Amino acid sequence: MQRRTEMAPGSNAPPGPVVTGHGRRLLYFSYGAEMLSSRIRSRCAAPKVVATARLADHRLGFYGYSPIWDGGLETVLPAPGCEVWGVVYALSFSDADSLDTWQGVRLNGTGTYFHSPAEVTDGQGTVYTVLVFKKDVLGEPTRPSRPYLDAIVAGALEHGLPPASIQSLQDMASKPAAYPVPRFGLARQPGVLSGESCADCGSLAPPRTGRHNHA
Repeated sequence: MQRRTEMAPGSNAPPGPVVTGHGRRLLYFSYGAEMLSSRIRSRCAAPKVVATARLADHRLGFYGYSPIWDGGLETVLPAPGCEVWGVVYALSFSDADSLDTWQGVRLNGTGTYFHSPAEVTDGQGTVYTVLVFKKDVLGEPTRPSRPYLDAIVAGALEHGLPPASIQSLQDMASKPAAYPVPRFGLARQPGVLSGESCADCGSLAPPRTGRHNHA
């Protein structure tokens, strides 16, 4: 694990450690349903929880459409003064590749999500240099289905995120799912990824007026 120290901008507090690596693993900041241990373990062989932490000056938003969950999927957006709490996972390179596949990340930049480097801070002031997944195409905001939002809340509860953060998640606007979810069978066909954010899955959803069919 590599560490450096730095002073927070405008702060008189002693500098805290900054974690820039975790052995031969990558640090990934999860703020969505992959906070749930059962979900990330279904995508990665050996994810390791490193810390719970907050991404400063960002807020959570939902965009696009996933037929797997019948609703929008999460991303983080710049928002001065706001913060998004989540879980820092250490992933092997093979696990990171597997998660990229699930999330629809593509090296040519045409995927549903892309990698964004960021720094997040835990409750003790340790700063972690991490990768964050952000949505590539936004369009108009779309509500997540209530079951999907409940999965995110369950992950936040599992890892003991701050009560105010959990309450904020519970209070977010959502909608009932129009059919039983998650509906993974929609994505299990040749040439289509089986993750919720598959960029091609939108065409499998029933037509919905005024909705963007990004997964």
